[in-house]
Amino acid sequence: MPTVSWRMLRFPDQTQVRVNCLNEILAELYSEGRQPNNETAEEILERLEKHNNYIPPSARREYKSVLLKEYRDYIAGRKDKTT
Repeated sequence: MPTVSWRMLRFPDQTQVRVNCLNEILAELYSEGRQPNNETAEEILERLEKHNNYIPPSARREYKSVLLKEYRDYIAGRKDKTT
């Protein structure tokens, strides 16, 4: 059985939530050349749900905001390694 990566997301109210496979999803989106925008945030949510992460409908907007920041940070980290 393959090992599944996980990370903790921190929300503005300091709530923390564990999500599975976010690292892989961010890497996939980056390799696809996806820009950090609302459409990409929605795609991250959909892919997280496919990896058995429960996203409460009432919290989707907050998740999208946090995930977009995570993706922007991921892109910035990748650019730092290529220069």
